[in-house]
Amino acid sequence: MSDEPVVPETETNPAADAGPLEEAPSMEEQLQAALAERDQFKEKWTRALADQDNYRRRVQREMEEDRKYAALPLLKALLPAFDGLDRAVLAASQSKNAEELIQGVQLTIKQLETALNGFGAKSIPAAGQMFDPNVHEAISQIASAEHPPMTVLHDVERGYMLHDRIVRPSKVIVAKSE
Repeated sequence: MSDEPVVPETETNPAADAGPLEEAPSMEEQLQAALAERDQFKEKWTRALADQDNYRRRVQREMEEDRKYAALPLLKALLPAFDGLDRAVLAASQSKNAEELIQGVQLTIKQLETALNGFGAKSIPAAGQMFDPNVHEAISQIASAEHPPMTVLHDVERGYMLHDRIVRPSKVIVAKSE
């Protein structure tokens, strides 16, 4: 037997497994690394601010353009009606037939109503209805035995609604008791 101590095979010798010791970074190196990281974050932050500013300007420019040209679809829808009026006037001046002029103007009115309906605008019914101050504006009263008081006899100017909002109330003549 020998005098050397026996090391069991299951135990390891920590001194034998250790590689070369790594040195901890110095304070100067840590400072330089922190400054470099700070500079990277500052650059990213500056770019993010610039991107946000560019986005805000682009959205604002697009909104201004949308507002500027918002009436374009309505204008395109109304132009055929104006063309119809021009044709009606031309036809009436050449034929001197009032009936043709009336028919042309009625057709143009239908074109205008169709165009307005396409944008959610509709006329407010008035004649024969009971007076409603929310949608009618009485400009005159006429005594009538044939109609109950506060019945709309005639609309002088047609009123319009856009979806659920009054654009212009109907200007009407209302019946009153005799």
